[in-house]
This record gives sequence, C-alpha cells and structure tokens, in this order.
Amino acid sequence: MAETFYIGRVAAETGLSVHAIRFYERQGLLKVPIRSPGRFRIFSGQEVRDLKFIRRAQELGFSLTEIRELLVLRRTRPQACAHVRDLLMKALGRVEEKVADLARLRRELRNSLQKCERDRKRSPARAERTCPVLEQLDGTEPVKSQPSIPCSPLEKRSPKSS
Repeated sequence: MAETFYIGRVAAETGLSVHAIRFYERQGLLKVPIRSPGRFRIFSGQEVRDLKFIRRAQELGFSLTEIRELLVLRRTRPQACAHVRDLLMKALGRVEEKVADLARLRRELRNSLQKCERDRKRSPARAERTCPVLEQLDGTEPVKSQPSIPCSPLEKRSPKSS
C-alpha cells in the first residue's frame, strides 16, 4: 500500500502552511484529496511532490495560472521545453522589472536621506522643527534639483517642480 499523509504532515514535508495547501486545492492546482472516515484530507506521495513543485514554482515567480499550466505540462508532456522556456522568459521579465523598480526606489531613498543629512548640517534647529522630506511628500515644499544629487523619478513628476 502506498504511503499516505494527513495535511499536518504534508505541511511539514512541503514547507507550506495548512492554509496554503487548502488554497491550492481550492484553486484547482491539486486534485481534491480523498477523505478519511473522520473527514480528514489524505494525501498521496504524488500530491506531496506536486505541492513541492507548486511551492518551488511560486518561489521562482510563476503565477498560479502559469503553475497550473506547468503542472499539466509536467503530467502530460514532459518534453514541452519550448513552452516552459516561454513561461520562464515571462517570469524573468517580471523579476527584472521588479529589480529595476527596487533600484529606482533605492536611489530615491538615498536622495531623501542625503537631503535630510544636508539640512541637518545646515540648520539643526530647522531640521527639528520641520522635515523637508515630509514637506516634499506632503507637496508643501517645491522640489529643487540639486546639481550634486540628481532628481529622483518622483521629483521629476512633481507638479510643483520647475
């Protein structure tokens, strides 16, 4: 007889929460598991492997729709490399876009931090009364381009910039 698992053990084996396993079941990524006489879900070793596959695919940035597609390909067409390659290219594009967004965010945060440091050095008393970064975020202070520090993308979009 094949080994079977209850949901708590499946969660421990896969690194997923019980809620995530139930969610994947509701989303149709898993077949509906059989139930014990006490109505507990009973999973097979194949379902545990499927859940590990789902978790890893999600870690790689695949959407649930893409994971569903990958599961079908895995079960029916193991030599579907061209299609999997296309899905990988889409996922990689999303990751590269996120990396670019994070790099822009890092530049903006560094610019704001430099502005804080500059203002604290110039006028410590003023910096304690009012924060120029908060004023800028609030839209009450016009954004000024500093020659030594380039404007961030947010500053360029500000309606008050000249």
